[in-house]
Amino acid sequence: MMEIRERLIVALDVASMGEGLTLAEKLAGSVGYFKVGMELYYSTGPAIVEELQRRGGKIFLDLKLHDIPNTVGKAAAVIARLGVAMFNVHAAGGREMMRAALEMSREAAAKTGVTPPRVIAVTVLTSINQQVLAEEVGIDRTVEEQVVRWALLAKEAGLDGVVASPLEVAAIRRECGPDFLIVTPGVRPTWAAAGDQKRFTTPAEAVRAGASCLVIGRPITAAPDPAAAAEKILAEMEAGLC
Repeated sequence: MMEIRERLIVALDVASMGEGLTLAEKLAGSVGYFKVGMELYYSTGPAIVEELQRRGGKIFLDLKLHDIPNTVGKAAAVIARLGVAMFNVHAAGGREMMRAALEMSREAAAKTGVTPPRVIAVTVLTSINQQVLAEEVGIDRTVEEQVVRWALLAKEAGLDGVVASPLEVAAIRRECGPDFLIVTPGVRPTWAAAGDQKRFTTPAEAVRAGASCLVIGRPITAAPDPAAAAEKILAEMEAGLC
């Protein structure tokens, strides 16, 4: 089992290299991964990934690839060559697309001599509730049914795991087994505001349900003392293991 710090992923949802590196410096030693998402990556390009890794950080590159299989596979190969620890694609892209991302990232990693990244699939975004799923996205299943369906599809494609709300973690764990990686956003400590999340739980509840790793941003990065906020969340995660 991973150490508790390895299970905390901090989202560096900022717009500049300087902001990202400052936060990473404050949080060094307190977290397992830094999540580099669209805002930061599109602002800085791969330079932020390379610099964070040079300073010892492990990177979850959160770009949610979703396109035809060949395009996603080639993008996945580029990402693998960066040496990131993990990246994601959209499960909605289908089995062939997910498999292309996995296979082409592994081939690129082998040729580059880096460790192959974990590849995980985004299921239903935590900002989407049942009403939005049905009325806007046009899917008639319940959120949990759709999340589990996409999780099983990702497993069939050979992926390491999925991104899913903590509310669906227990169902995914039952269907996909103990070794399937479940990365969980939509986590808010008891002392933080919900923000734009519609399906969320506390860190203790998410870990208790079976989440592998938790992704947390603003409660840590917007805190006066980010390292202290991370330690408080780690304590809540520990409580979920009891």
